[in-house]
Amino acid sequence: MKGRLNHLLTVSGALLVLTASAAIGYAAEKNVLFRVDGQTVVGTLETPDQAEKPAPVVLMLHGFTGSRDELPVKDTEEGVFSRTARQLAENGYASLRIDFRGSGQSGGKWEDTTFSGQIKDAIAAIDWLKTSPDVDGDNISVLGWSQGGLVATHAVAERPEVKSTILWAPATNPLATFTALFGSETVMNAIAGAPETPHTVKLPWGVDTTLKGAFYQELPTTSPAAALSRYPGPVMVIVGSKDTLVTPQPAAGQVLLNYHDGKESLVVFDTDHVWDAFSGPDTLDNKMIPTTLKWLEENR
Repeated sequence: MKGRLNHLLTVSGALLVLTASAAIGYAAEKNVLFRVDGQTVVGTLETPDQAEKPAPVVLMLHGFTGSRDELPVKDTEEGVFSRTARQLAENGYASLRIDFRGSGQSGGKWEDTTFSGQIKDAIAAIDWLKTSPDVDGDNISVLGWSQGGLVATHAVAERPEVKSTILWAPATNPLATFTALFGSETVMNAIAGAPETPHTVKLPWGVDTTLKGAFYQELPTTSPAAALSRYPGPVMVIVGSKDTLVTPQPAAGQVLLNYHDGKESLVVFDTDHVWDAFSGPDTLDNKMIPTTLKWLEENR
């Protein structure tokens, strides 16, 4: 049975639109909208169906050029994050997965994307979850994948009350990672140029992307390790030994924990940067999601 409900709420002075409630199996979904710097951020809130009380919740932050459902998983009708959200709900956890501004259905332009802008979106999402009657606002965890992991480290540094943090193949050295993606000449020219100048590059997977100089100029000044050093809560980093994007592994994952003081875990699986999603759901279903759930249970 699928239903549709539209209504308006005001949360912390921001206009919030809730759209399309749908219950399938163990999960109920609805879209949420909130404002950051005058632009709309769109997310999907997924909650355990027929839960007796508001559930603990996980904020999910997507990667570079991604969107809130994330990469399609072969032989399924789900993305990496939408599949993860469903399984979280089946195990008693709510989740909010958002499109950063400039991505997916959120407002703004992709070419205006910056780390600092995405960090603002993530912090606003945490603050929204604190006030939502649909979830336990005192039991929020954050899960970030790749660039979303970089964003997560800064968001939890600003909101240290977050219960736990899970980082999937987080970008730990953005200058090195994006220089490998874009080429050193493009990166050096963009850093030396004006913040508003657009730069178009072809990514290794054959897609052109255009970002303004402001994105590049944050590459050498953004430090996930420094940010995470300010977060006192438990941190788990999961990396793939076959990752060719965030490298070298597992050293690229371990470096974050070298600067974190508190409960922590580094998990290494024999997989790639996308958890073998192009081959099917096995790695997600049998490794990534169960390991994530175990960490949430231990730290709720």
